Amino acid sequence: MAGVSSESLATALAALEAKLPTASLQLAKELFGILGMVDSSAGLRRALTDPSRSGDEKSALVRQLVGGKVSADAAEIAGGLASSRWASARDIGDALETLAATVVISVAENKSAVSASGITGLEELENDLFSFNQAVASSHEVQRALSEPQASAAAKSALAEKLVPGVSEEAKVLITQAVSQPRGIKPTRLVERFAELAAKRQQRWIATVSVTRPLSQTQLARLQAGLNNLYGRELKVNINVDPALIGGIRVQVGDEVLDASVLTRLGELQRQLAG
Repeated sequence: MAGVSSESLATALAALEAKLPTASLQLAKELFGILGMVDSSAGLRRALTDPSRSGDEKSALVRQLVGGKVSADAAEIAGGLASSRWASARDIGDALETLAATVVISVAENKSAVSASGITGLEELENDLFSFNQAVASSHEVQRALSEPQASAAAKSALAEKLVPGVSEEAKVLITQAVSQPRGIKPTRLVERFAELAAKRQQRWIATVSVTRPLSQTQLARLQAGLNNLYGRELKVNINVDPALIGGIRVQVGDEVLDASVLTRLGELQRQLAG
């Protein structure tokens, strides 16, 4: 996904963030259900990605279709996607899939965030997804069963649950979605995508700090407290000693970078001089 579709997805993910602290697996299931409805109708996909239709018109169409069948949050999220611009009919379905998976991943994150680091719930989810893919990879018979076009979604879901009976409820939702609605790719590849989303979410809990020399325990404690206060959560801090920085400190949490190194300031000065 690129261009206008990538921008629309980024906007939708940013809007979803406000709902994630209280989101439930039911919301994710509703979004996956809407995805199934969109995937089942080429005419609907064309209508929702028709550039000649206004965003309000497309949003109203979705709300009319799902009204009374899903929660207000699910209808709002789907309506927001419909009102955005998409480069292809496939992209809006991919975006719905990403948003639904993100809700599931956030539920796993929130399970442990109240008492410790949300990284714990995310690691558990990643491990469960990895266990499923390992189980599938170890059996050609299972691989054939999951790719059998004549087998029902319910049968494939039942088989998946037997393969990894002890996984979390969050993992069950994602695995069930992957085997029942893989959307043209192998179920294990879709599970990999879900795991990649979880790993990316996990990076929000990890601060990679680059410094020019090792920190004392006192300095490390102050840094930990300062970062926890800044981000409002208990971060895992990884220290990287990099003399090339010359001085200062560089912190990366997820996609956000806080850079106060001498090297960066010198680079900025050089750019100013060159300009």
